[in-house]
Amino acid sequence: MGERILKILAWIVSLLCLAPIVAVAFAAASGTLDTWNSLMATVLPGYALTTLKLVVLVGLGTAIVGTATAWLVTVCDFPFRRGFEIVLALPLAFPGYVLAYAYTDLLDHPGAVQSWLRQITGWGAQDYWFPEIRSLGGAAAMLIFVLYPYVYLLARAAFLKQSPTAYFAARTLGHTPWSSFWRISLPMARPAIAGGMLLALMETIADFGTVAHFGVQTFATGIYAAWFSMGDRMAASQLALCLLVVALTFALIERAQRGAAKRFPAGSRHETMDRHRLTGWRAALAFIACALPVAIGFAIPLLVLANMAIDAGNSPFSPRYLGFVENSLTLAAITAFVTVAAAVVIGFCARIAPSLAARFSATAAGIGYAVPGGVIAVGLLVPFAALDNMVDAWARSNFDISTGLFFTGSIGLLVVAYMVRFIAAALGAFDTGISAIRPNIDAAARTLGRGSGRMLFEIHLPLLRPSLLTALLIVFVDVMKELPATLIMRPFNFDTLAVQAYRLASDERLTQAALPSLMIVGFGLLPVVLLCHTIGRSGRNRKTIRPKADALLPSA
Repeated sequence: MGERILKILAWIVSLLCLAPIVAVAFAAASGTLDTWNSLMATVLPGYALTTLKLVVLVGLGTAIVGTATAWLVTVCDFPFRRGFEIVLALPLAFPGYVLAYAYTDLLDHPGAVQSWLRQITGWGAQDYWFPEIRSLGGAAAMLIFVLYPYVYLLARAAFLKQSPTAYFAARTLGHTPWSSFWRISLPMARPAIAGGMLLALMETIADFGTVAHFGVQTFATGIYAAWFSMGDRMAASQLALCLLVVALTFALIERAQRGAAKRFPAGSRHETMDRHRLTGWRAALAFIACALPVAIGFAIPLLVLANMAIDAGNSPFSPRYLGFVENSLTLAAITAFVTVAAAVVIGFCARIAPSLAARFSATAAGIGYAVPGGVIAVGLLVPFAALDNMVDAWARSNFDISTGLFFTGSIGLLVVAYMVRFIAAALGAFDTGISAIRPNIDAAARTLGRGSGRMLFEIHLPLLRPSLLTALLIVFVDVMKELPATLIMRPFNFDTLAVQAYRLASDERLTQAALPSLMIVGFGLLPVVLLCHTIGRSGRNRKTIRPKADALLPSA
C-alpha cells in the first residue's frame, strides 16, 4: 500500500465525513423563505430557548459534580475512596434516555415513590406537590448524571498530573486550603474541566431520546418531528442546519480551549501529593458527595430497571430479543472495524506524509464528533435518496427493472453515518498510541527497505494493538447506544436494542423497555471500566511526597 493509495483513501474518508454537513447546508439553502419564515414564527424560537436553557443547566451541573468528585478522590483519603475512583465513571455507561425511562417509572404519578407517599399519608392526587420528572428540569437532571463523568475523568487526570509544589507554596504564603484550591489547583485544571464540559454540552444538544421521552421540545426533537410527523424534508434540513451551527460552535470553542492549554510535566520526579486523610464529619461529607452521583446515575436506575425487567417476564434469549441483539451487534461490529480502519488510514497518512492536505483530512474526519446523529442522518439521506431515485429511474427506463432503495434501504449508509459520528474517538485513540512510537523507528524501517504498507502492517499495527482495541471497544459501545441516526436511517424491519427500548417507552410500556435498556447498559460498562483503570494506573505510578503540615483542609 503506497503513500499515493493512502492519501486517496484518506481523502475519500474525509470527504464522506464532510458530506452530511455540506448536504444539510445545501438542502437548507435550497428551501424557500416561506419555510424559514414559518419556522421562525412557530417553533424555532421555542426550540432555541429550550436548547439554551438545557445547555446552561447541564453545563453548570456537570462542571460542579465532575470537578468536586474528581478533587475529592484525587487528593483526599476517606472510606471507599479507591472504589469511588472507578464507580464515579459508571454512569457514563447509561444513555440518557435509559436513565429517563428508569426515573419515569420510579418518580411519575403512578410510580413507586408517589404511590408510597400517598399510601402512608392518605393524600389524594391533588393534596400534595411533587417535582415533575417529565420537564426541562427533569431532562437536565438526567443528562447531568450521565454526562458528568466527562468532566470527572478529564479533571481527575489533570489533578493527577499537577505538581504539588505550587500548592504547597501557596499554603506557606498564608493561603487557606480552599483559597489554594481556587487560586492554584482549579485554574491549572481549568482547560481539562472546560474540555469535559464542552463534550457534555455537545452530547446534550445531540440528545434525542431523553428530551423526546420527557416532551421537551429542542432542535433534536424538532428534526425528527419535521422528518417523520410532518414529512417536510426542507424544514428538517433547516432545523438540522441550526443545530449544526450550534454544535460546530461548541466544537470550535473546545478546540480553541484545547489549543490554548499549556501542559507541563508534574515535575522531574512526577510527584503527587500525599492524600489528606479525612475523618469524622469531613469523611462523611466526602463519602456522601461521591456516593450521591453514583447512586442517582447508576445504582438506583440499575435496580429499578432490573426490577422492571423481572416484572415484565421477557427472556433475553427469546427469538425476538436475539434478533435485536444480532442486529445491534452486527451494526456495532461492522462499524467498529470500518471506523478504526478509516482512522488508521487518516492517522498513518498524517504520520508518514505530513502536509496541509493531511492536516485538513484529519480535521475534516474528526469534526463528526460535534455533529449530532440526527443532523448526519438528514445530511446523508437527502442526497442518497435522490441518488436512489435517479438510479431507479435509469434502471426502469433502460432495463424495465426497479432497483428500489439500493443505498438508503441497506445498512451500508447507516454504517457510514456511524463512522462519521464516531471516527473522532477512533482517531483520538490512534493518535495517543502512535505518539509513543518514536520517528526513528520509521526511519529505521525505511533504511531496511520497508515501504509504507509493510511498515504499517509489520511495525505500527502490532505496536498499536492496545490503542486500536480500545478504539474498537469505544466505537462498538457508542454504536450500541446511538438512537437518533438509527431511528431515521435504519432499514425497514431492522430494529436494534436502542430502537426497541425507545419504541416501548414511547408507548408508555416502560416495564417492557427495561430489558433492552439493561442490555445496552451492560455493553456500555466495558469501556468505562477500562478507561478508569488506565487513568488510575497512571496516577499510581507517580511518586508521593508528604507535606509536613496539614496542607489541605483546616483543622476542626
